[in-house]
Order: sequence, then C-alpha cells, then structure tokens
Amino acid sequence: MKQIRGEPLRGGNVVVVGAGRSGVAAARLAAAAGAEVLLLERNPAVLDEATTEPLRAEGIACRTGEHEQRQFMGADLVILSPGIPPGVIRKLLPEEGMPRLLSEMELGWWFVDRPVVAVTGSNGKTTTVGLISCMLQEAGVSSFAGGNIGSPLSDYALQGLDREVLVLEVSSFQMLNTPTFRPDVGVLLNFSPNHLDYHGSLEEYFEAKMALFQKQESRDLAILPQEMRTLLGAREDIRARREYFTAEDRFDCPGLLGEHNQANMEAAYLASRPFGVTEAVAREAVRRFRPEPHRLQPLGEQNGVLFVNDSKGTTLVAQEAALHSFSRPILLLAGGRLKGDDPARQADLIRSRVKAAGVFGECRDQLERAWRESTRLFCEESMEAALDRLMDLARTGDVVLFSPGTSSFDQYQDYKERGRAFQALVNRIGDG
Repeated sequence: MKQIRGEPLRGGNVVVVGAGRSGVAAARLAAAAGAEVLLLERNPAVLDEATTEPLRAEGIACRTGEHEQRQFMGADLVILSPGIPPGVIRKLLPEEGMPRLLSEMELGWWFVDRPVVAVTGSNGKTTTVGLISCMLQEAGVSSFAGGNIGSPLSDYALQGLDREVLVLEVSSFQMLNTPTFRPDVGVLLNFSPNHLDYHGSLEEYFEAKMALFQKQESRDLAILPQEMRTLLGAREDIRARREYFTAEDRFDCPGLLGEHNQANMEAAYLASRPFGVTEAVAREAVRRFRPEPHRLQPLGEQNGVLFVNDSKGTTLVAQEAALHSFSRPILLLAGGRLKGDDPARQADLIRSRVKAAGVFGECRDQLERAWRESTRLFCEESMEAALDRLMDLARTGDVVLFSPGTSSFDQYQDYKERGRAFQALVNRIGDG
C-alpha cells in the first residue's frame, strides 16, 4: 500500500466519524498507513463488540455515543462517512489548530494511481457503473467497481488491488470535502431535486454534483447530458474536454427498459471508449448485461399481467422515467416518504399514462390529493393493501409497476427490503 498524494498519515492523529462500511474502511486504511485512529459512532448497535474487536487489534480506538468536542482535540484529519452533515461536525472542531475535514472518497484517492471513471447524477448511477464495468470486461480491461456501491475506495487501497481502471459511483455526499479528487473521466447522468433535507437547497445539491469536475484538467474527459448543454456550457470551471450524450437506439439490453436507460448506455459507452472499448464490444457487453435488482426489474407475467419492481426509484423524477418506459396500461403502486419534490406537478403525466394508482405509506394522503383528479386511486396504509386493490382492476396486457418515487424509511429499512417485500407479494399472487 503506497500513498500517492495528500498529507502524510504516519504519526498523525485521525478521527473517523461514522462506522458504516465507508467509515470502517477509512479507519483501517489510515491505521495501516501509520496514523493513530479514533473511530466514532453514535449508534452502539452499529459498533458492537464483534465489530470493535478486530478493529482494536489493528490499533483503532472505538467510541460510541454522542460526539463530543474533546474527541476532536489534537486531531490532524477528520474523515466523514457519507451522509454525515459536515456542518454538524464543524461545530465540534477546536478553533485553534482546526483539523482538515475530508471525505472517505478523498482519503482513498490518496492511495490510487490508476485511471478513475467517476459517475454521478440523481438517477441511474449504479446501472451506468455496471454497464461501464461490463464493457471494460468485454474488452479485456480489468476494473474495480465501487464507491457508493459495493466496496468503498478506501477498501480498494487497503486490499492492495491492482486493476487497470477504477469505476466509481459517486454520491453528492461523497463529493463534499474532496479537495484533490480528480477523475480521468467524470460522468454526470442527469440532475433533479433530491436529498434536499441534507443539502438544504437545490443549488447546494447541484454544486455538490458539479464538484466532481472541479479538479479535472484539459487532458481529462467530462461526459455530460445533452439536455443540460446550455446550462453546463456556460460554466468556465469545467476545464476538461466535453462530450455530450442523449438517448439513442444504438444498444439493446433486454433487462434495461426505457429511454432513460438508453441514455445510460450511451454515457457508459462514451466513458469506456478511452480505454479501448469499441462500439461492437459495447454492444455485445450490453446484450449480456444483467442489471442490479430493484431497478425496473421485470418479475415476470401472471395471466398476461407484467409485474415490474422499481423500488430503487426513490425520487419522483425516477418514477417519471419509469412511467415513460411502458406503452401498455399501467397500474402504479407508489408511496413511502417524499424527499422534497411536489407530486402535484405530475398530474398530467398520471392522467395520460396511469390506468389506476395504489398509494400507501407516510405520504399516501399527499399523493392522493395530488393525483385524485387524474386517475382512479386507492389510498391504503400498507403496500399489500394497495396492491390488492390494484389487482381487482388488472387485466391481460396491463403492467403493475412498483415505482414508489419516495424513500423507503417510513416502513422499511431500505429500498432493497421494500423491493423484496413487493416481490414476495407478487409471488403470493402467483401461488394463489
């Protein structure tokens, strides 16, 4: 493990905040590089004895409970796990000798000397990272896929892996406090309101996305959506060579439905091309590609009715993309916890594309008010009850589309648990 850039860690004092996957990886990497490391976690259930024992064996001190100012005294670096608001921690830092505040992504970047492709955007990041990795593999180029999905970048550095290209999914959380992170290829897929409860404003969220391109130079590549060309073309802080993409019919993947996925495939191809991926290679890779679950995932047909699991559709914009993906009548199952957008603006789209809607969860009353004049609507507390009402209307040729347009945290641990719950209900319908 060799540090390529950044401040020397050996002999320094590092505090890592948050003991999720990224935080633990950052703590282990800093300790392996010779730093004295303190790992903080508010939730004792996350940092239990089974977790702390091996960390202590690596020389990492662990503390649980509310963060205190004294825990940051003497720190040289403070590493934040994604999702922890920097402002909350800054209030606890000493005014004299204030330590640098960095993200886990920045720390991992200090140990990387291979080309990096970084993908951001409000929707489609995981699918596009998977497509890029698949295209590189088809071309015989070894790659690592991680970041906001799978393994954190710090984990890659810690394991001493050696891949020809690193493909990273990068969230807006991860781009905060990344003063030197510079991808060779940066990809912005799209932009829509999201995480406003964290960022505070749409402008702040947008600038967190655009930070991906701030350190790029003229030899680097920025891949950007054609629909944002006017807005982005005026930005002088994008110094990299620019290429714009839009949805085309160049590629065909049975598991990727909708125009938005055609755009994702185009972006993935442009990102892969600098590493020797030809159009023919990309086309074959796309044909073989199998997307991650819960992303417009067809679950099969029963009595001529198609069931589709789009639990990862956690924003109204993602839901809109899903609604545009089908020409057959749609029975829409939606609900959960809204993330700051207004469903009332979707009234015309719901009227034109949705045969009936079943809404559930925390925001069901808000969805009911927004859509009740646009389609037949059932308002229920649970997903199961809403789906049961929709099934009374299902006919051959329909699609039951579970695209919630919301976060899952009102009733489920995450979108994966929510998607599995929907699949279990579909299986029950089949068994019945």
